[in-house]
This record gives sequence, C-alpha cells and structure tokens, in this order.
Amino acid sequence: MKNNALKTTLLILLFAATLTACKKQTLVRTAAEVNSFLPMQVGNLWYMNKENYTEIKDSVMISGKLYYQFYSLVGGDGIAISYLRIDESGKLIASDPKYPTMQIQQGSFNGKIGDKFFTTGQGSDIDQEVTITEKTDTKISFSFDYIYHPNLKGHPYLVSYIKGQGFPGNWTRLRINGVEKK
Repeated sequence: MKNNALKTTLLILLFAATLTACKKQTLVRTAAEVNSFLPMQVGNLWYMNKENYTEIKDSVMISGKLYYQFYSLVGGDGIAISYLRIDESGKLIASDPKYPTMQIQQGSFNGKIGDKFFTTGQGSDIDQEVTITEKTDTKISFSFDYIYHPNLKGHPYLVSYIKGQGFPGNWTRLRINGVEKK
C-alpha cells in the first residue's frame, strides 16, 4: 500500500514537472517576435481613450500553437476579441478557440512588395486577396480585397503595421513589451 502511494506521488510530480516544462518552453520568445511589426506580449496596450483601445489580455493554446488574445473596445460599446500569432515564416495568423481548425492569414511580414496571398484560400465570398503594397525597415502595408464577393470586389482597404509598435495611430498611451512608450 505504501509502495503504491509513493509511486502515485512520484507519477503526479513527474506529470506536473512535464506540464511546467512544456508551458515554459512555449512562452520563450525570439528577438524577431519582440521586434516584429506586431509585437505580442500580454499587457501590450494601444490606448486612445477609455472608449477606444486594444490590449493583449491573455495567451491561449489553439491546436497546440500559442496565440495572443487581443481585446479591443471601439466607441465605448463595440467589443472585438481576436486571437493572433506569428508563425515561423513570419505569417500573421488568426484563429479562435471555438473553431480551432480555422486559420486566417492576415499578414506576411517576411514578404516583399507585390507579394499576394489569400486570407483563407477557400475562394469563397469571405476570402480576401491580400497584396503587400509597402514595405520599409519600419512599416509594412497590406491591401485587402474581397475579390470573390459580388458587392465588395474592387473596394480594397489598407492595413499597416509599424515595426516595434504594431498598430499605427496617435495613441495617448502605448505600452509594448512592458515598456511605456507614451
């Protein structure tokens, strides 16, 4: 009986140590992630005022990959929650814990001007063709066009990112990787 209790205790400790080691391993970040066009760390904040801001609130595992939860308040009553990560090849990927097989490519930070990709690759009316329209050492811009949608085709919109800052804007507060920049 004493032997079984000892074995069970050792097994639990081994399991806990394995979980702790795995968790620490997934949270190690490279210099490229820290200095990327969209730095991701819990606590990052892009703040205009109490009614308009985005903050990284949490990190979650989706299909074995680490994603960051972006919480945005727009106009004081519009809430958007998105889960983003940057993969090994510099692609900005969105997913959702409720739909873990869904992956939407929202950027390609290692691409060059003129490169094109699709957000889902499904060819449906929600799929968007994305073109890198600008890339410098400090800024990258993507043009999104719903080329399969009958009413939205030909009405692209632009999304830009600033290296080391992420979202461009006249922020009254800006906190990136634990450093208050404004």
